[in-house]
Amino acid sequence: MGQKLIGEQRRARILELLKQSSGPLTGSELAQNASVSRQVIVQDIALLKARNEPIIPTSQGYIYHRLNDASPVQVEQIVACQHDAAHTESELLLMVDYGLSVKNVIVEHALYGEITAQLQIRTRKDVEAFMQKMRSSGASYLFELTGGVHLHTLCAPSQQMMDEGVAALREAGFLVNEA
Repeated sequence: MGQKLIGEQRRARILELLKQSSGPLTGSELAQNASVSRQVIVQDIALLKARNEPIIPTSQGYIYHRLNDASPVQVEQIVACQHDAAHTESELLLMVDYGLSVKNVIVEHALYGEITAQLQIRTRKDVEAFMQKMRSSGASYLFELTGGVHLHTLCAPSQQMMDEGVAALREAGFLVNEA
């Protein structure tokens, strides 16, 4: 447990920790480091994001998106998927097994319009962590609001990898029927 930090010192420390981290940091981890509550961290993250700091909340924790990083992702594509909750893990595993990263999930809600949640799932370990968090939290999947229909923004290092991954999703029956 670190020394209790206040205001700007704490927010500067949060940015430093996020920038140095090779993976997501949870609100609880940041709270423990700053000797404050998780709710204080949530408020600090909101203030930092309001200052245009590129912090992305994901299901695994917060990440600092380095805008100038050289990224192996060269191709991005949005796919329309549909399935029930029981097939979520299979869908995500199929994507990462084909070398795709799942950037987000998007649903079109009748009242609120487009709702997007950042996922940043790249590996089987990320899928496992996401599924564990879903089970332990008791939260509902966003696609449950739309009868299973949802979009994913997928990223891949090459068009060939993207095409192969999307073809596998189609063959497995995860893509919305285009007929």
